[in-house]
Order: sequence, then C-alpha cells, then structure tokens
Amino acid sequence: MAKSNLYTRTGDGGTTSLVGGEREKKNSVRLEAYGTLDEFSSFLGCVLSDPKCPEEVRGQLQKVQNILFNLGSYLATKAPEGTTAAVWGLDAEDISELEGWIDALDEQTPRVKAFVLPGGCMSAARAHVARTVCRRAERRILALAEEAYVDPALISYVNRLSDYLFILARYFNFIEGVAEIIWKKKENKN
Repeated sequence: MAKSNLYTRTGDGGTTSLVGGEREKKNSVRLEAYGTLDEFSSFLGCVLSDPKCPEEVRGQLQKVQNILFNLGSYLATKAPEGTTAAVWGLDAEDISELEGWIDALDEQTPRVKAFVLPGGCMSAARAHVARTVCRRAERRILALAEEAYVDPALISYVNRLSDYLFILARYFNFIEGVAEIIWKKKENKN
C-alpha cells in the first residue's frame, strides 16, 4: 500500500478545512487561536527535548501536550449557531491537577521578592519562551471568544499553564543551581 501525500493543495487559496469540513481563512481569529496553541505545544516540545528534564515534569508536560491537542480540536470545530459546546478532553480535575503542580513546584523553589527576568539555564529560558507563547495563545483565544462561544474551562486552563511555566522556569534554575536574573530599576537622573 502506497503512502498518501502529505500535501493536498486544498489550502493553496488561503483557506483550510475545519473539523466538519467547513472552509475557513488561514488568518482568521479561529485559526490564530488554535494555531498558536499548536505553536505553544511545539515550544513545550523544546522544553521536553532537554535530557535533564526531570521525569515527573516530563510526564506533566506530555499530559499538557495531549490536552492542548484536544483543545486545538475543540477550537477547530464551529459549534452550531446558538449553541455553547463544552470543551472535550478537559475537566475541572485537570485544572485542579495543574494547580497542584504549580503549588508543588512553588514549595520546592526559594521565594524571590523581585521581578524575575527570563533566562538562566537553558531549560528555564525555554520554559519562559513557552510561557510567553502560552500568553499569546490565551490572547488569541480571548479574541475568538469575542466572536464565538469558547468554554471558560479552556480559558482557565490556558491561564494556569502560563503560571505553571513561570514556576517551572524558576524550578529549573533552582535545580541547576543557576541564580535568577532580577530586574533592576534604572535610577532616575533628574
């Protein structure tokens, strides 16, 4: 049996097919939302590419990637007019679990009483990049929510993910013995 072509040529005109077959412009708010989730998941793959990534964190990030795939599928599906479709592949337990991960990492990481700048060890820097892409995905999802219904659970989950990645970056610096980069306010010369 021959492999199928990876290309279909159906998107050459600037549209793509949503779940269900409806065509949508590739630069639409909906595609920006789930496309940025895909980009975010790719950056999580960069975090996972570090062989020093602890196994517990590796399992967490892989679970997140699986949930992100479900969320992308949800966003790629237009609900029938006048309906409010619930997100699939995500529930309140997933959000609680994520909050538990945040709390556990925060307990292991020394407190800091200053603004932290992105950087430090390579894993922390990658986590910070993933965090900022997550924030952009959240903004794109909120833009879509102004045009169409988006389950609030999805918005909450993505919001928590950026918090998780912030403390994960701090945790990576801590376990690598790398000091946080602290913001230093420039003195006013007036």
